[in-house]
Amino acid sequence: MPVTVQGVIARSKGAPVEVVDIVVPDPGPGEAVVQVQACGVCHTDLHYREGGISDEFPFLLGHEAAGVVEAVGPGVTEVAPGDFVVLNWRAVCGQCRACAKGKPVYCFNTHNAQQRMTLTDGTPLSPALGIGAFVEKTLVAAGQCTKVDPEIGASAAGLLGCGVMAGFGAAVNTGGVGRGDSIAVIGCGGVGNAAIAGARLAGATTIIAVDVDDKKLDWARGFGATHTVNSRVEDAVQAIRGLTGGFGADVVVDAVGRPETYQQAFYARDLAGTVVLVGVPTPDLQITLPLLEVFGRGGALKSSWYGDCLPSRDFPMLVDLAQQGRFPLSDFITETIPLDGVENAFAKMHHGEVLRSVVEL
Repeated sequence: MPVTVQGVIARSKGAPVEVVDIVVPDPGPGEAVVQVQACGVCHTDLHYREGGISDEFPFLLGHEAAGVVEAVGPGVTEVAPGDFVVLNWRAVCGQCRACAKGKPVYCFNTHNAQQRMTLTDGTPLSPALGIGAFVEKTLVAAGQCTKVDPEIGASAAGLLGCGVMAGFGAAVNTGGVGRGDSIAVIGCGGVGNAAIAGARLAGATTIIAVDVDDKKLDWARGFGATHTVNSRVEDAVQAIRGLTGGFGADVVVDAVGRPETYQQAFYARDLAGTVVLVGVPTPDLQITLPLLEVFGRGGALKSSWYGDCLPSRDFPMLVDLAQQGRFPLSDFITETIPLDGVENAFAKMHHGEVLRSVVEL
């Protein structure tokens, strides 16, 4: 029967988040209820609170999570009660035209739970990225549950559910950075530093971190940046070119998602180089570029959806690499907090004080 648990909602645009009672229904066909053990505080959740994603308030926030499957609905074969899982927000359908072409990372029919979690008065909630995980238990599509080794721990594993996977994949999957390549990463929060760590693992030899905050640049050095650029005090494009023989980087990742940072990425790449946009822009932002420059520079301008990952492939791989000491997954955790600490964590994130705050339940 349905259960009532505690969760964090954004009731209206810009209003402080609240911890309230949430009603979680029994799982229906193809659904699972997961007991959440940890959930990272991601900037996308703040976007939801500020109305930058949609206006479908109230939102049940949180999406970067790991926990244990408590119950499954009819027809579920992917997971079973007791499985330790990371939640993903792109559950592959296996049947759409992208999946049929053997390109499931571009699945055009990713799905969520059909039922809605609600407030106790019956008000339906919009779960962030179809997950909603700042809550003791959540209802998701079974395909959103990816089994990994529980020895990694929930606080670290949950980060694969969004930020770390997005950044790693932007560099390695979308950007295709490899041995001997140069890469510049603009924006050195959780996503940007994951791109830096991924580039180091992939064998890039010149890894340039760009930010306006020296503290974030210090973090970037720890994750593998060979050079840092404070773009508040020097021109980022010229600095990147100066560090790459005057040519520009093979891959430039924009982990901010603003017109000015995208323009920096565009002009800081080498001829035939690749720009990867992984920072999430708000709907009002636009970019204007000379079409002749787009033509004349060649290469590729790409957006990275979830790091172009396949959760069933990439989540276990990164857990294995972390357990081998080859990928610093736990280093992304700055602090652990209780469920009622999310609003304060948003403030810390806004001021660049944390890499990742993680709610532990």
